[in-house]
Amino acid sequence: MVNVLHRTIRLPLSERFVPVRYALVHAAYWIMITAFFIYEKKYMIVKAGLPSFVTCVSVRLLLLIAIAYINLHYLLPRYLLTVKYLKYFFFVLLSIAGYLLVQGLFDIFLYGYVLGPMRRNFFWETISYNFFSTLWYIGIMVALKFSIDWYEQKRILQKIAVEKLQAEVNYLRSQVNPHFLFNALNNLYSLTLKKSDAAPDVVLRLSDMMEYMLYDSDDTFVPLEKEVQYLRNYIELEKLRYGEHADIQLKTEGDMSCIMIAPLLLLPLVENAFKHGASRSAGKSWLRCTVKATNHDLHTTVENSKQPGDTRNHAKGGIGLTNLNKRLELLYPGRYSLDIRNQEDHFYVSLHIRFS
Repeated sequence: MVNVLHRTIRLPLSERFVPVRYALVHAAYWIMITAFFIYEKKYMIVKAGLPSFVTCVSVRLLLLIAIAYINLHYLLPRYLLTVKYLKYFFFVLLSIAGYLLVQGLFDIFLYGYVLGPMRRNFFWETISYNFFSTLWYIGIMVALKFSIDWYEQKRILQKIAVEKLQAEVNYLRSQVNPHFLFNALNNLYSLTLKKSDAAPDVVLRLSDMMEYMLYDSDDTFVPLEKEVQYLRNYIELEKLRYGEHADIQLKTEGDMSCIMIAPLLLLPLVENAFKHGASRSAGKSWLRCTVKATNHDLHTTVENSKQPGDTRNHAKGGIGLTNLNKRLELLYPGRYSLDIRNQEDHFYVSLHIRFS
């Protein structure tokens, strides 16, 4: 249904194409106006007969449609949107005057000859009514156009933002952090030289990570257990790099299979902690990552040590916590909180997502 609404159709008697959504909104508007005219003039069916009633409604409706779309497709883009306000209002009043002339002549014929003699004061009341009602309908059409344009612009900007962030995620997936891979392969090489029993485990973890990043992360949402398994592999391979110089822990609570989450959403939290925490600590560093899941929410915290007095920006690294915040706003608007604290001797990040 969404794809159908975004398709385009050609306007009658024109070379212009508009979205189906645009055509449906305008059709609904004119159906309501037609219903109003039918209700307002229904007394004519008895007084003048059905042909006069249909002619009256049709003439008024066709004149309003003509003046409305001359305004929308000619006067608005040529004068109002190019900041030629005086010319725009002049031509709007001129088009209304043309409408009043044609409608007035028709009213003289209808009320003066079909329905009976027209009183002089009734004629000026009709002119006044037609003038202000036409201004009203033109104003509604202009407001409708600007509303549709604003919505469409917002939708396009949101689509661009999503595509930009998705491109950044795809870049992350394709790069697989060269420094991380370089260190992991170096560690694997050292283990193979020592003929360590840990070498096969490293190969399996690397293979599992590559499979997740190249295939599973193409999905819009993945089971949380896969995301957590990716983090576990990432952390275990980083442990090889730091050895006994770092205390690194990952804890999980709850059922990880009951939640679907956007892929690679938790990675920036841990990647940032390694890049700006453990890698820059002179002494023994530490990192704590906790993932708690329930049926309705996800709470992830990452804490890492840092050098006391280090004032460098810790909000960079990977796709960055800033871009993570943008992804969260697009994926879980109003249903998440991201708490970042840069303390004296440690860095703390807490992510809470509500799923219902």
